Amino acid sequence: MNEPVHSKRPTRKSSTAPITGRTNDPERTMAEILQVATAEFASKGLSGARIDAIADATRTSKRMIYYYFKSKEGLYLAVLEDAYRRIRQIETDLHLEDFKPEEAMRKLVGFTVEYQTQNPDFIRLVMNENIHSGAYLKQSKVIHNLNIAAIDGVRAVYERGVSQVVFRKGLDPVDLHMTISALSVFNVANKHTFGLIFSKDFDDAPFQAQRRDNIVELLIRFIKT
Repeated sequence: MNEPVHSKRPTRKSSTAPITGRTNDPERTMAEILQVATAEFASKGLSGARIDAIADATRTSKRMIYYYFKSKEGLYLAVLEDAYRRIRQIETDLHLEDFKPEEAMRKLVGFTVEYQTQNPDFIRLVMNENIHSGAYLKQSKVIHNLNIAAIDGVRAVYERGVSQVVFRKGLDPVDLHMTISALSVFNVANKHTFGLIFSKDFDDAPFQAQRRDNIVELLIRFIKT
């Protein structure tokens, strides 16, 4: 059995509790609005989310929110972009280039599984946007470049592994990224129904660790020579 993958695991807990205090700091105000709006949109979707609730929780006003984000849809798009920006930044901070190919891939897969598990709001946002057929992400001027970085990261590790005859040839980095994402997302998207039907507690720490290690091992065995 391989040693468990340990990776950076910063999380942003969902919270709609009022944020106390208010300073004349636009960047901080926008960050606080995005934090609360993330939980609101993740739990209620675009149509169900209330700007009034976000304003109350951040001790600001609807007028201020519209000043910064123009509209409810503009805030929703900003939340999506921020969610993707955070995970891509943390992926960059893993410094995968400092590790041998197999170790780097294990680290990347393990991080992805853990991040998705610990940040269910991210999964809910993505699921909500898929209900809208990606209509709002299509309007983003930054989302493509943000996610190209994820593919570049997988490609760099994979190609190093191929050149060192660690990984087999002929695999598509986009397909690898999709496979990693699919295995990670299931743990969050289906935890309630699957857990109920098969009596599995997806919030149990040992179970989460075993799922992570199994997914890492599955992916590595798939790509190794």
